[in-house]
Amino acid sequence: MAEGETEKEYDTRKANEELRERFQALTAALKESPQPPLEASLHFCQEFCQVLVEHAGRWKTDEDPLPLLEVYTVAILSFAKAASCLSSDCENVPLLLEKLALSCAELLLSVPQHVPGALWEEFQSSMKLAHGLLQESGSTQLRLLSVLAQQDGVWANTTLSSILSNQIPRAEQVHEYLESEGPTLLNMRIKHLIKVDGIDKAAVLAKICSEYPGYEGKGNFKQTYLVCICMIKSQEQLMEEVRNSCLLMFTGTLHRNPTTEQQGRISSSAVLGLSCAQ
Repeated sequence: MAEGETEKEYDTRKANEELRERFQALTAALKESPQPPLEASLHFCQEFCQVLVEHAGRWKTDEDPLPLLEVYTVAILSFAKAASCLSSDCENVPLLLEKLALSCAELLLSVPQHVPGALWEEFQSSMKLAHGLLQESGSTQLRLLSVLAQQDGVWANTTLSSILSNQIPRAEQVHEYLESEGPTLLNMRIKHLIKVDGIDKAAVLAKICSEYPGYEGKGNFKQTYLVCICMIKSQEQLMEEVRNSCLLMFTGTLHRNPTTEQQGRISSSAVLGLSCAQ
């Protein structure tokens, strides 16, 4: 045991060293495999999953999720290092990467406490290296984790904090943040907030996302927002939101492709739309 190291920290460190060695052995076997590239890649993915499940099962995430974060960090970097040897025809490769990234992101969003500095720095450096290695082969599955790794913490972004506090920054700052995060990560944030009873915050974030032009046709932010306000607002407030949403969608459609006849009847049609909603 290192000086000042607790028994739990020692056990975690030794387990991760063992995990890293097992992944390295799998990569070495992949490189030396006499099998055709596709078969060798399929076998590698299968063995990789078995090793990962075995090691992840050692930890009780409801008591302490941080050891599992270390497992994911080691696994993702190890897979990225092996990626250049994997066949591009193997469908399991991008699927496994995507599941790894989503599972790791879900874990990070649910960590109740601040991730310790040394562990967060390890995660940041590992994701930067892994993302770079995968980009060389045209893979973007780690973009989501790469975005998280560029921040000081999972929920530490100042623009996000302002939005969740209902202190909305200027539009340019909000749009820049939304563009950098992407709809997938933001959807995950909203779902997590709903899960932990942060409905007010989820509603604010979903509303901001639903109004961002860059997310048109991406995600179900408007529906999620309406679900949230159904849970937190009175019937009168809810009807007002629905009326406003319908009016915005109606006028937005007209502005994109208005006909002469429509242009002459916008006012009366808008009134009729509100009347129908009542």
